Amino acid sequence: MASMMSSSSPNIYNHIYTNNNKSSHHSRKLKATKTRINWSRRLFISSSNSNNSDEQKEVTRREVILRSSEIAVLGAIFHFSGSKPNYLGVQKNPPALALCPATNKCISTSENISDLVHYVPPWNYNPKEGRGSKKPVSKEVAMEELLEVIKTTKPDNFTPRVVEKKDDYIRVEYESPILGFVDDVEFWFPPGKKPLVQYRSASRTGFGFDANRKRVKALRLALEKKGWASEDEF
Repeated sequence: MASMMSSSSPNIYNHIYTNNNKSSHHSRKLKATKTRINWSRRLFISSSNSNNSDEQKEVTRREVILRSSEIAVLGAIFHFSGSKPNYLGVQKNPPALALCPATNKCISTSENISDLVHYVPPWNYNPKEGRGSKKPVSKEVAMEELLEVIKTTKPDNFTPRVVEKKDDYIRVEYESPILGFVDDVEFWFPPGKKPLVQYRSASRTGFGFDANRKRVKALRLALEKKGWASEDEF
């Protein structure tokens, strides 16, 4: 009997040791899982309370990447296009495109020239020091040139969509490639003898990042190849 106990005891001990190892392994896995869940919760809460910057810890580069990915996914799901402002179009008194709100996400030829944040100069499709003195084009031809440039020029990969077109007015919605932010861009050929085009570019939502000025500059450079010019230094 002693011999049997002696020979079987190692097996019993091995069984107990193996079970303890398995239990310890499961315990470590459970602890690691809880740690990941708690970290994810903290990250989510930290992202939700991003305005309370004084209460947040320093954000690591990995967290920034994760948050950016989460925002991109949310943008793809919810599509942050925003609502079309109800004041777009040619204003009646005086006839002009709308002024900009008090943000840095809008530019307009209707602003005062002293407003360095919002003012941009109009375009001339028959400049005197160019084709205006040699072979001027009609307003209809100029509008076709403008439409062609709008459809073929995509600054920052924003997708242009012409949503309104009249004899003297064009409105385009530019959509960002990832989050679906929408910018409203208007072009107006005012009445009169001067071959001018007024314009306004504004972001509904998003961060701006000078996207409106970059867009307008890209369009202007493309139009200059057709004979257009800016009425003032841009």
